[in-house]
Amino acid sequence: MRTFIICTLMLFGTATVQADDWLQFRGTLNNAIVTGPQLPDSFDNISWTAPLEGRGTSSPIVVRDRVIVTGCKGPRQDRLTVTCFNTADGSQMWHREFWATGRTICHEKMSVATPTPASDSERIFAFYSSNDVACLDLEGNLLWYRGLTFDYPNVSNSLGMSSSVVVKDGTVVCMAENDTQSMTFGLNAEDGTTRWQLERPRAANWTSPAVWPGEESLVLLQSSEGVTAVEAQSGKTVWEYLDGASTIPSLTVLNGVAFVPSNGLTAIKPGVSDSTVPEIVWQGSQLNPSTVSPVVTDTQAFVINGAGVLSCADATTGERLWQCRLSGKFSATPIISGDKLYCINEQGVAQVVQLGPEEGSVINSHDFSTTILAAPAAADGAIYFRGDNQLWKVE
Repeated sequence: MRTFIICTLMLFGTATVQADDWLQFRGTLNNAIVTGPQLPDSFDNISWTAPLEGRGTSSPIVVRDRVIVTGCKGPRQDRLTVTCFNTADGSQMWHREFWATGRTICHEKMSVATPTPASDSERIFAFYSSNDVACLDLEGNLLWYRGLTFDYPNVSNSLGMSSSVVVKDGTVVCMAENDTQSMTFGLNAEDGTTRWQLERPRAANWTSPAVWPGEESLVLLQSSEGVTAVEAQSGKTVWEYLDGASTIPSLTVLNGVAFVPSNGLTAIKPGVSDSTVPEIVWQGSQLNPSTVSPVVTDTQAFVINGAGVLSCADATTGERLWQCRLSGKFSATPIISGDKLYCINEQGVAQVVQLGPEEGSVINSHDFSTTILAAPAAADGAIYFRGDNQLWKVE
């Protein structure tokens, strides 16, 4: 096996996760629910803006006092970037660039920097559509670099990859699924070596892996065939849901239930009589997430369809409760803080939706006047948006 690894051996102490960090796509708990201080009711107070180079449709992540953003530069998008900003004032702390080793062709709406990076609070794992994975410490020092396409040349997608990376119990999970050589990898977070690799359904897939919270060390992989729950450290399959699923919006997990974009929206939980087959809790055919992943609270489930209509359902039964028309079309998954939902459409119009038991209503909006496809991040009562050329902090 040809393996391209730059590895620096380092000893790490126990990683400390700050309560308000936002460590990966849809937050530290991977469910788009803000657990820290309540976010502002409006977007009127922009604390700072910072310029970005090139292109990037990945979400920011927040680690301690740093906000991390990936991007790509050059006419072929083959210059991969990782940039770190100070959360206090937006000043740039460091910037790193790498050459892509894999394919950089992708749909014009996307970019090579579409996958959102992840962190275990000590290291940053940046993943790109070229299937390059860069691991850096919080000071920007390169620890290891892995070119998955260098090892597996046919792992590519003509439209580009967008699956974000997650890290669970020392394993970095990278989905590189497509219609030729479709694979998902579990990499050792310390040195980038392969812990496991799985042959996956041969079909283009832009969903992201989801972390199963709790004592079970599981990661859920969604594909056109359904959902596979695998052990994070071994890749061993624990259970499978095989009734098909979307290949764009990603499932979310809350309170031991996975909410899967399948047959509308389907709620499943691990089986009791047969632990290898999950039980269906409910199916909501009226709930049809388009590009945007669903978001679920203790009581309500939310999806945004292709026409920009927000639907709210009972999280325990799937019964649709109300609908609210938003402005524009959406690619960015919204986040929820308290009883408010924060979303931003493709034209860069951010909206705050007041969520109630019987209705929802838009109470504030702000036009950032640029295309925004990335989901926002949140930490310490602030919300971060990024476009291709700018990063904003709103408090």
